[in-house]
Amino acid sequence: MNHTALIIVDLQNDYFPAGKWPLVGIEQAAENAASVLAHFREQSLPIVHIRHEFPSDEAPFFVPGSEGARIHASMAPQESAGEAVILKNSVNAFLNTTLHEHLQEQGIEQLVVVGAMSHMCIDAATRTAADLGYGVTVLQDACATHDQVFNGETVPAAQVHAAFMAGLGFAYAEVTDTAAWLKQQG
Repeated sequence: MNHTALIIVDLQNDYFPAGKWPLVGIEQAAENAASVLAHFREQSLPIVHIRHEFPSDEAPFFVPGSEGARIHASMAPQESAGEAVILKNSVNAFLNTTLHEHLQEQGIEQLVVVGAMSHMCIDAATRTAADLGYGVTVLQDACATHDQVFNGETVPAAQVHAAFMAGLGFAYAEVTDTAAWLKQQG
C-alpha cells in the first residue's frame, strides 16, 4: 500500500444538512470516509483533500471563501502531517490543478476515492485517474449524491448513485464498500 493515496473529494460543509446543497446519505458517507481516513493516518499513507470552490460568487454552493466551501470538520485536513489540500474550480479534480503532479512526485500508483457527488466529481476524478494509469478503488458507501431530474422525472439519489457506481465498476475502478475494503487491509 505504500504507493497508494486516499483522495477525499469535496466533503465540504455545503453538502451537509445545514448547507446550501445537502446530499442524501452524506452523514453516513462521511462517517465511512472518516474510517478510511483514520486507517490512512494510522498507516502514515498519503492523503489528498480536494476542495471545490466555484470561480464566482454567483455559484449555488461552494462560493469562494464561504463557510459552505470549507472542508467538513469530520474530514479536517492535517496539513502539518503532510496531508495535501488541492483547490479545484471545476468538476474534475485533475483539470487545471496540481493533483496529478502531486501524486506523481510521491510515486503513487493506486488511489482510493471517497466523497461527493457520486454522479459528478467522483465520476470525473475516477475516470480521469484511470485514464492517467492509476489503479482506482471507489468506496461506494463513502460517497453520496442527491436526486436528479431528467426529462421531468425525478431519479432518486440511490438510483443515481447505483447507476454511476455500476458504470465505474464496469471499466474504471474496483467498486466496493468501506467495511470490505478495511477488512482486506488487515
